[in-house]
Amino acid sequence: MKKAAGFVVFRRLCGEIQYLLLKASYGSFHWSPPKGHVDPGEDDFTTALRETKEEAGYDENDLIIDKNTPITLNYQVKKEPKIVIYWLAELRNPNQEPILSEEHTELKWLGKEAAKDCAGFKDFQVMIDKFHEVIVTREKPL
Repeated sequence: MKKAAGFVVFRRLCGEIQYLLLKASYGSFHWSPPKGHVDPGEDDFTTALRETKEEAGYDENDLIIDKNTPITLNYQVKKEPKIVIYWLAELRNPNQEPILSEEHTELKWLGKEAAKDCAGFKDFQVMIDKFHEVIVTREKPL
């Protein structure tokens, strides 16, 4: 079973909540938040930090991370089960642009519905709805 971890990174810009999606430079060229495989001996949260730094250029100081509400997705990739754990993370400076690695060719900051359409997967859409609810039900930023 493959296991991965990452952050659903969002920012508040001009009164809108926007989610960061990266376009893979391989496979089906899918769009997803920064994430990657858990290395041997590494815990999930450390993986999420490492992968977000590698894929988007953001480190722990750039983000306000909600460690209490991770969401786990279970799905199939090429008929193999895969688990991905995501934490919600707000970008402290909404104007700080990501720095892409070679693993991705494009990035988009999208509102909730556009992000759901772009990613396409049903479980991802449910996760975005849940995280969005967490964001809007809090008066103040994370």
